[in-house]
Amino acid sequence: MDKRTLLFLISVTFAFLLVRAWFTPPMAQKPQETVALPPPVSHTEEAFGQEKPAYFVLESPYQQIVVSSRGGSIVEINLPFKSPQFPKSVVLPVEHDRQLQAQLPQADRFPGVEAKTATGAPLPQQIGGYLPLLRRELSPQYDALNLSSPFPEVASLPYTVTSFTPASITLEAKQPHRRITKTFSFPKDPARYPYCLNVEISIDGDRKDISLTSGIPEIEWVAGSSGAALKYRIIRGDKASVELVDLPKTTFSSTSIQPDWVCDSNGFFGIILDPLGGQGNGMTFARVPGTEAPTRLLLLDQAQSHHTAEELPGFEATIPFSQASPTMKLRYFAGPFAESVLKTIDASSLADEHKPTNYLSCQTFHGWFAFISEPFADFLFIIMKLCHALTNSWGFSIILTTVVLRILMYPLNQWSMRSMRGMQEIAPLVKAIQEKHKKDPKKAQLEIMALYREKKVNPFSGCLPLLIQMPFLIGMFDLLKTSFALRGAPFIPGWINDLSAPDVALDWKYHIFLLGHQLHLLPIILGGTMWVQQNMSANLPKNPQDWTDQQRQQRAMGNIMTVVMTVLFYQFPSGLNIYWISSMLLGIVQQWWTNKAMKRAKS
Repeated sequence: MDKRTLLFLISVTFAFLLVRAWFTPPMAQKPQETVALPPPVSHTEEAFGQEKPAYFVLESPYQQIVVSSRGGSIVEINLPFKSPQFPKSVVLPVEHDRQLQAQLPQADRFPGVEAKTATGAPLPQQIGGYLPLLRRELSPQYDALNLSSPFPEVASLPYTVTSFTPASITLEAKQPHRRITKTFSFPKDPARYPYCLNVEISIDGDRKDISLTSGIPEIEWVAGSSGAALKYRIIRGDKASVELVDLPKTTFSSTSIQPDWVCDSNGFFGIILDPLGGQGNGMTFARVPGTEAPTRLLLLDQAQSHHTAEELPGFEATIPFSQASPTMKLRYFAGPFAESVLKTIDASSLADEHKPTNYLSCQTFHGWFAFISEPFADFLFIIMKLCHALTNSWGFSIILTTVVLRILMYPLNQWSMRSMRGMQEIAPLVKAIQEKHKKDPKKAQLEIMALYREKKVNPFSGCLPLLIQMPFLIGMFDLLKTSFALRGAPFIPGWINDLSAPDVALDWKYHIFLLGHQLHLLPIILGGTMWVQQNMSANLPKNPQDWTDQQRQQRAMGNIMTVVMTVLFYQFPSGLNIYWISSMLLGIVQQWWTNKAMKRAKS
């Protein structure tokens, strides 16, 4: 291998490692012992300089809502895990939930405060069993469904409960120039509007510059990055469109747009503020520093943490009150962005209100190339759901979907493999022509093109099938990376417990470079499978002395790419690794069959 080729390979490897480092948050090297995080501002007597607020609980088959008398706002939204007690829930625990419950149970209590039910009795706190959708223990200004105003005291007004039943609560606050009444209630039929809360807020008096807050969703770590996404839906005439907002560095505001709804999500879960009346023009999305709104991802031992508070900010949406109407009504969705859940609400809203809500568009499982991959991802997800109906396992569904995709792509893959094999077979002849006409590159090129025509080989035909397949591959990649159906879904218990997260074969206390504190076995299997596939497709002479320079370079590049892909996929979800391994294994079978068929045709 010449020096230029070696330098190129080293540069490619270094570039891939830089990309890996850029997209993977830094791992905490020290300390080895647990370091206490700075305590967040909490709902305590000291925080307000007033009496301690009272808390009240509303519970449905889908949500546990904790309401505070301070601000009349929602301080907790806890989603129960699917269990015999909550069979309608679609939320499953993930590794972080299990670790918190085992290692830090005091931070995994639900509700997190002493709260009363409609009977006046306190609700017993339990360890685990829920997913906290909102970031907990914040100052009142960051609570959900609180009032935002230029005057901070509005967010901390004391409220009195005027009505409290198991399905609804009404609170009232008074000031010299206004009276505020808030009513939170579950829908009459929660199964038709899962994870929804009906909200009615009346302001009798001054409503100038008052907005309603969404609350700050917890972080979900999706394929090596935060899954935060901000959207809004706008209706212009008879047409409706959903717009994606770039995550703001401070705030994103609009005073002219009146959105049909706004969405603040973390990828798998989210909040939708859907006004049904009394909304003013405008909206705001604000970035909240992670130091002000700490995420529960930082609660575990920092020696095992991938993150720092500065890297994990929160985002909050607000919509203004109308000056023309004293009452704002809205539907407040706070739950999982599961397809079945969002479709149920869309259908119910259309039937009851003749309003096409299109909550399904809040899903954000498509990546940078969504304009290309979205229809392909939708098509593949239909296949995957059909496979799941047969197997009742998302792991086997991924494998079967990979088989279906390979069958669909079989002619293109076959064309590519035959073309590559033909190029490999005439490689010695091409080398001989190049050696013969070293001093006349143009003549060498003409003879090489004549050789291609004679042997009926097209040097570009091997690339074309790959380009045609790219939308399917990107669609499958985006689908498996962030599909809610895979979140918490196990495949092989004890090893692959969550298809949306890396597998865990072994774990240990201390951080190791590249490996972290866990051994992910699937990426290593992926690297080994890739090495076998590349060696089979290369079709090199048994004696390395007979290799051409081009073949040596291809072999070196293949080895480098195997290492790079192993490192790149090391923190990727296990579902993605299963797909890639399955696809390569099927490729190896197809390559073996193609090689055998071509040998048989020559003999």
